[in-house]
Amino acid sequence: MVEVIIKHVPTYNYSEVKRAIKESIYMLGGINAFIRPGQRVLIKPNLLAASTPEQAIVTHPYVVRAVTELVIDVGAHPIIGDSPAVGSFGKILKKTGLLEALKDLNVEIKEFTNSTTVEAAHPFKKLELATDALEADVIINLPKLKTHRQMVLTVGIKNLFGCVVGMKKPQWHYRAGVNEEYFARLLVTIYQTLKPSLTIVDGILSLEGDGPGTSGIPRQLGVIMASTDALAIDITVSRMIGLEPETVPTNKAALSMLKDGKAFQREIKIEGILPTVSDFKLPDVTHLFFGPFYTHKLLRSYFITKPFSDPALCRLCGECWKYCPAQVITPREKGVAIDYNRCIRCFCCVEVCPHRAMKTKIPPAGKILKRVSDLFKIPLHNLIQSSHRR
Repeated sequence: MVEVIIKHVPTYNYSEVKRAIKESIYMLGGINAFIRPGQRVLIKPNLLAASTPEQAIVTHPYVVRAVTELVIDVGAHPIIGDSPAVGSFGKILKKTGLLEALKDLNVEIKEFTNSTTVEAAHPFKKLELATDALEADVIINLPKLKTHRQMVLTVGIKNLFGCVVGMKKPQWHYRAGVNEEYFARLLVTIYQTLKPSLTIVDGILSLEGDGPGTSGIPRQLGVIMASTDALAIDITVSRMIGLEPETVPTNKAALSMLKDGKAFQREIKIEGILPTVSDFKLPDVTHLFFGPFYTHKLLRSYFITKPFSDPALCRLCGECWKYCPAQVITPREKGVAIDYNRCIRCFCCVEVCPHRAMKTKIPPAGKILKRVSDLFKIPLHNLIQSSHRR
């Protein structure tokens, strides 16, 4: 039996946030069941980019502070760390309000800069992960509940991709290419390697739409969730917003790696009231590649979601082309040009753009098939394969 604790917290009132987190941990066995005095405890929030708490892009500083205080109270040594996708770490700490929230606490705040190679399960064999994460005695995972262009959702499992240091992240995106299953399996393998003791989700203010960056839309959900198992958390979040859990690639990958994924789902025990969230806006994900290689050009041209630059918003800051794993973005006089024949549809450019200039669009044929897919509940890849055979 795996427990998922749900607490309803309507706002970021600090006393309410801390009480909810403290009660959640108590229901899971208490903080002393996970942490001993003197241990080094890595607290891993989502610090994707420099943004305000109201934008719902990063884990709220009050959630981070509440957990940090509980770690200090045990007599352990808290370390708050992440490897952000874009921007200076100092600017992120300042703009998110994290530096201000933690200023009176004895806590170490670190940007991950060093990696250590560890053995990993097939097919990866080896992973380079943040040394600080691997050397921590305990990891507490603090994800933000957000949508994700490639993985549908980023919650517990996906948050630990931040333990891949710096530009090694786009290298993994490029290595995975258009193979979503491979990338999802990578994320699950990172999670299984690091084994966080607790996962506590900041879902008070979530991000829907074209997350996980500035193109997403903040949405009040008013929940904090906690569990010893990030997969259980991710499945519960999926159910809360009306998704079949296995439509989220990381859930599907993780469940397939268990002896009995269906039994695991049945054994998730909810403590608290799981809200029903209707009309939660998800990304328009149609970037599926399948079938013979010779069909991929057709799919890229007529069916698959693609990124594009809005010239009115683009400031030619360079973040998109510096981060692009496939190096297919080049600057021009107004906006940028994208080589769609080489684009791997990872949407990193959309994720890291600080000006909301990088957006996504579905070609007309893709829109039509998506409407048919939604109307008749027919998987999109079946429709595309059928239309191609004709």
